[in-house]
Amino acid sequence: MHRICHIITKLELGGAQQNTLYTVSHLNRAKFLPVLITGEPGILDDEARALPGVAFFQVHSLVREIRPLKDCYAVWKLTTILRKLRPVVVHTHSSKAGILGRIAALLAGVPIVIHSIHGYGLTPVQHPLLRRILLGLERLVSKKTTRFFSVSEANRRQGIAWKLFSPDRCAVIRSGVDLEALRRTSVDKPSKKRDLGLDPFRPVVGMVAPMKRQKAPLDFVRVAARVRLTNSDIQFVMVGDGELRPDVEQERARLGLSQALHLLGWRRDVPEILRCLDVFVLTSLWEGLPRAYLEALAMAIPVVGTRVDGAEEVVKDGVNGFLLEPGDVDGMAAKVQVLLAHHAVLSQSDHSGLGREFDIREMVRRQEEEYQRLIDTVLSH
Repeated sequence: MHRICHIITKLELGGAQQNTLYTVSHLNRAKFLPVLITGEPGILDDEARALPGVAFFQVHSLVREIRPLKDCYAVWKLTTILRKLRPVVVHTHSSKAGILGRIAALLAGVPIVIHSIHGYGLTPVQHPLLRRILLGLERLVSKKTTRFFSVSEANRRQGIAWKLFSPDRCAVIRSGVDLEALRRTSVDKPSKKRDLGLDPFRPVVGMVAPMKRQKAPLDFVRVAARVRLTNSDIQFVMVGDGELRPDVEQERARLGLSQALHLLGWRRDVPEILRCLDVFVLTSLWEGLPRAYLEALAMAIPVVGTRVDGAEEVVKDGVNGFLLEPGDVDGMAAKVQVLLAHHAVLSQSDHSGLGREFDIREMVRRQEEEYQRLIDTVLSH
């Protein structure tokens, strides 16, 4: 059996994190021994510790922010762990763990190093100098990366354009969802709405996302305010939490939405909440391929979102939703109103267009194939 070590910066309720947990817990134990290393504390840490047959390590100095001393210490700690474990594959996720984890893997002499691109750490809101530095670091560690996985064709094309890898070094492996489980999710909608503090007989528009800058949660609050100007019957929910929650609460109060917009915090019943939505909204400024789009579309809930990275690979304008440019609050509000007016037409059948490639079991199978192929190739030389 071959030891496969996954490294990720923080285990919060995000797509990359949830899918990494699913991968390590579902790898074929007849072939692979899974290990998970994470950094700063996250909401999913206890779940990770409880995974049967998965060795779990936490390196607290591995944090999202750039902290030179902590970053150096994190590389030393990761290298120490990897030298002790001697995995045949190190598979990194997220930007910070992707850089530090790959450096540690090289220092520890790990033969196969894989990095999954769930979107890039280079973002439109960063200072140009910082972007150049980060791109330089990505290029440096990319030279010694055996293989890349990308969750979207858009991310793969961007990596090629940035000269991070040649086309043959990157495979598109979708960050999947459990399509079957989502599609068969059923709930007593009136009862569930009451449990959430909602009127069971009024439409609901919702967003599921951490309250951080990337997701632009204040834009969702503003979308809600604009929709309410012409349709005061609509209710709104936000599932998630984070550092911007005080700003969200302040903007909600300023716009007079304290009774109309419900902040539900972190929830583990997201599929049941999605069943209560008439429209799903995502206001992200940048993404790889939002898992939240996949979850909503798998349940035939129309989407209004931003045209980021891989979004156009799943959301088709006028078929299962609409895409607009990040920050276009007025445009998103207008499309929400269109979907509320014509929801019955769009939702009569499942127009999600999500095929097998978006299923989480297919994601694991593809990764296992890649692991085995690389192991056979590298270890035979």
